Amino acid sequence: MPSPEAPASGACIFCEIAAHRAPSYTLYEDAETIAFLDLFPFTRGHFLVIPKRHGERLTDLPEGDQNALLRTIDRMCRRVGRLAPDYNLALNAGVAAGQIVFHVHFHIIPRYGESNPFHPRQRTAIEEQDARAVVAELAPP
Repeated sequence: MPSPEAPASGACIFCEIAAHRAPSYTLYEDAETIAFLDLFPFTRGHFLVIPKRHGERLTDLPEGDQNALLRTIDRMCRRVGRLAPDYNLALNAGVAAGQIVFHVHFHIIPRYGESNPFHPRQRTAIEEQDARAVVAELAPP
């Protein structure tokens, strides 16, 4: 299992989540990847898929880690249909692209008919009760 490595500039919150040193609402985990709810979701059930090994961009990861990440993304895109039939899959790479946490991560955002889930509005923190409900809905069959 690859060990997460914090970037030279300091601790990485996603490395901390991958190492179970920071809390998360985990939806899926294997030796190379982890999927967990976004704490400030654009829509109900918005979650992230990350590699456990640290890399700021997808191209920073070894090919094996990229493949593992894609397998988990595929698995989780199949599960998101339990919440909504449509979804966005997004990767922000770099500051100008909107990346805030510099550990590669994909957003999977269920769509419920809103015109644009990325509209500029205040994002609110997920509530514990809803987080637990979404985790149960997306649990393995």
